[in-house]
Amino acid sequence: MHSGSSENRNNSFEHYYTEEPSTVLKVKEVQVKLKNGHLYIFKSPSGVYSFGALDKATEILINHHAPVFGKVLDIGCGYGVIGIIIKKEEPKVDLFMSDINKRAVEFAKINAKNNNIEADIRQGNLYEPWNDMKFDHIISNPPIVAGKEVWMKLIEGAFEHLNAGGTLQLVAYHNKGGERIKKYMNEIFGNVEDIWKEGGIRIYISKKNQ
Repeated sequence: MHSGSSENRNNSFEHYYTEEPSTVLKVKEVQVKLKNGHLYIFKSPSGVYSFGALDKATEILINHHAPVFGKVLDIGCGYGVIGIIIKKEEPKVDLFMSDINKRAVEFAKINAKNNNIEADIRQGNLYEPWNDMKFDHIISNPPIVAGKEVWMKLIEGAFEHLNAGGTLQLVAYHNKGGERIKKYMNEIFGNVEDIWKEGGIRIYISKKNQ
């Protein structure tokens, strides 16, 4: 989701798409106000995307994702913004969150507790923490900067880990990798739609029909 030189992309990759961030821990408070006026407060640690501020793609996803129910997996959850807000707005959801980044998982747990929600939060790469589990919805702001192998595996794994009728919802800058993501979602699921477009960012949704 980042532009700039390959050197900058590699630095971003090392900062957050890694199991053990090497950056010195700093913590900032992030306030998230939804379009419905609800206000949320999160602790945002360095070494976890996106430090100290809510990125635009995540903001769009939490405000405009398609309705979810049942078991919802926020994969690559960072410090927990997407999943925690979904759970607060839809309390009947069973929330699951995971990230490869140990610091992200630690702060997702802190933020879940601070926002008074229950969630199953695990550390691990992509679907490794979830074994044979199935979900009704999988949602993510995928780490495009980590390379196409990562987001391709995220999409492939989503098909395997969704119940019939379940959806995968991803957000991306369409001209910075999102178009390729959309095409691959269609390749794996046989369908894909744009459900929101704003400022070059789109939310893509695919449904598992079998």
